[in-house]
Amino acid sequence: MSQNATFSRARMLAESSVMLAISTVLTLPFLRLLDLPFGGSVTIASMLPVIIIAYRHGTRWGLLTGFVFGLIQQLLGLKTLTYVTTWQSILAVILLDYLIAFMMIGFGGVFKKFMSQPLALLCGSLLVCVLRYACHVISGATVWAGLSIPTNAALIYSFGYNATYMVPETIVTAILAFEVGSMLDFSGDRIRRFARKGDRVRRFPVLKLIGSIAFAAALIYDVRSVFLHMQNAETGDFDITGINNVNWIPIAVISCIGITVFVVCFILDAKQRKQQKEEDA
Repeated sequence: MSQNATFSRARMLAESSVMLAISTVLTLPFLRLLDLPFGGSVTIASMLPVIIIAYRHGTRWGLLTGFVFGLIQQLLGLKTLTYVTTWQSILAVILLDYLIAFMMIGFGGVFKKFMSQPLALLCGSLLVCVLRYACHVISGATVWAGLSIPTNAALIYSFGYNATYMVPETIVTAILAFEVGSMLDFSGDRIRRFARKGDRVRRFPVLKLIGSIAFAAALIYDVRSVFLHMQNAETGDFDITGINNVNWIPIAVISCIGITVFVVCFILDAKQRKQQKEEDA
């Protein structure tokens, strides 16, 4: 192996190690935006560092990095395996909820050759979130049916429950992927800041992040409030009639607040962008 190739591999290993460390820290309980009662959480774009690795170094390397990330998450979540009994269920949880689910992040760079970097990272984030969501839905409808997922209409319930954390996770990840991809150039040998007029550093999208978090939090509250009433407390089966017991007033209030904050933040962000463009002109 040539010296340049060795250096390239060493750099890839170093970058992947750093990004995996960042992703792992972002999944720790004290940094999570929300934890759901039967598993699943919303993080501050914990998948994005691995998506960036996949974008920089290709799908094969991204899949390997995602696999390692899934392995780390499994080791941190060993308690999950205590809820299942058979070896087949244990194997299914390890594969579907961790190894395969997080390995899907390796597809985050597949759009690199087809569009600009911000759009490629945005579309890559959406793709990997959908693939990970599919893994969790399959796991919920099979392994967790009868445990945290009702046995009756398990697939429908799994679609809904896993959406309560994957939809907000997707929103936050996609927005940050687009914004970070607009500020930093990941295509070269080294990560560099995109040159701007007057050498001005592009501001971090704080308002967009706040608006997205508010909308995501409202969505989680709404779906969770509805689905908690659609599981029979005695049998654990899916019961659509439980929707009659839902208190819709707080749901409506929380929804209005979340949507209002989301719209206001994006309007203010657009005004700031317009003002910045005028100053740069």
